[in-house]
Amino acid sequence: MNQRGEFPLLSNSLHMTISAMKNEDSNFAELVQVVLSDFSLTQKVMRLANSAMYISFGRNVTTVTRALMILGVEVVGHLVIGVKLIDHFRQASSKAERIDAKLELNRVMLASYIARKVTDSHDIHGSEQAVVCTLMCQLGRLLCLFYLEQEWQAIHESTARGQGQDQACEAVLGISFEDLGLEAAQRWGLPGLIYSGMQRFDPAHQDLSLPAEVQWLQAVTSFSTDVSTLLTEIPADTQLANEQLAQVAAHYSEVLKIEPGVLLEIPRSLAQDSGSTQHMKEIDNLRAQTAQVKIQDTRRHLRECLNDLRALPSEKHGAQALTMALETMLSSLSFSRALVFLHDRKAGVFAARFGLGANIAALLPSLQFGQDFSPDVFHLALANSMGIFIEDSNAPNFSLHIPDWFKTALPDAQGFILLPVRCGNSAVALLYGDWNKPGLMRKILPQEMSVLNELAKELGRFF
Repeated sequence: MNQRGEFPLLSNSLHMTISAMKNEDSNFAELVQVVLSDFSLTQKVMRLANSAMYISFGRNVTTVTRALMILGVEVVGHLVIGVKLIDHFRQASSKAERIDAKLELNRVMLASYIARKVTDSHDIHGSEQAVVCTLMCQLGRLLCLFYLEQEWQAIHESTARGQGQDQACEAVLGISFEDLGLEAAQRWGLPGLIYSGMQRFDPAHQDLSLPAEVQWLQAVTSFSTDVSTLLTEIPADTQLANEQLAQVAAHYSEVLKIEPGVLLEIPRSLAQDSGSTQHMKEIDNLRAQTAQVKIQDTRRHLRECLNDLRALPSEKHGAQALTMALETMLSSLSFSRALVFLHDRKAGVFAARFGLGANIAALLPSLQFGQDFSPDVFHLALANSMGIFIEDSNAPNFSLHIPDWFKTALPDAQGFILLPVRCGNSAVALLYGDWNKPGLMRKILPQEMSVLNELAKELGRFF
């Protein structure tokens, strides 16, 4: 980022704020000026100073100076950092005009609302710290999204294919999003408590050497981030979504000293919060836009592959044509695996000869079935000229039609597609693609299936 000249510099107001938090006596006036220069920030500070928590001060605070004396430099400093950080990325988002940027920024804002809900019963000092740490926890993702666009896209494509985010980050960036954010926080000179509190917390591997305050901040940060991610990328299966939220609540309950049921109520209560409701609605709209864009991109990529195949001469290009089709299916439909079964007449079987996806080479030897007809989905697909889409391979009504060899070899397949490749009147191959995680599953729309059938039909001339 330094080499590209894109590493974002902190505004003067943030520099002043951080300086004031480190040495409040000499920078008190500067912090007052920072607050006064931003109308919305001034309103937030005044509302906080006149809130019920500070009723003993008379609830008649009319100057920022008095508000700072009541709230303390550190509380106001955390408020300034949070507001200015969001303002910076919101401006970058408005320039970028990218759906993924807007979606990510709304997810970050949602995480901050959740953090505030978690800390409602806590003192205002710890509450503001927790909100800022939650925002800063997203810093690495935001920096990559806005300043390393190509790398962000590469990571997104890897995770869409089922690779873990940390592994994808390591492969593309050489470090995790968390490490990137921590490095930026260190270079910006943020206070030590924020630097420590923005780090991930794992209840299963607690660092007992950390102060209790830091552990609590990390737990709030991690819980809020995990819940906002689940709400943003919520699966179509409502029961699965609720189970995942319940697992997160149980995971952090002990360290936060809040009952799992109370934590679980927080995401449900967001609908009653005007601020979070706005972000939830925006997230829903952006997700709908993203889904529409994905559908359009999928059809375009499949159509481009079909045109490329039509331009290839039939002679000596069979393997390349099949590989091209598999690669396009894998990327455009976000399959976990894509492979091809070829008809081996001598052996009397359809055997998987090559494919793409994680651990595919180890799976190929166990993927074959006899050519003699059996009333299962594989032989039914071969008997037809059109593809078959199985949305849920574990559904009871499909169980009888899923062969045992498939259940043994690919027990994690959640849904899959079968596309017969015919040469004349005979099936010579069968294209297969699947999703091995519930969160990756998606429907194959009729328009997409139509192009896929054309793709399989075109491949027939290479045999």
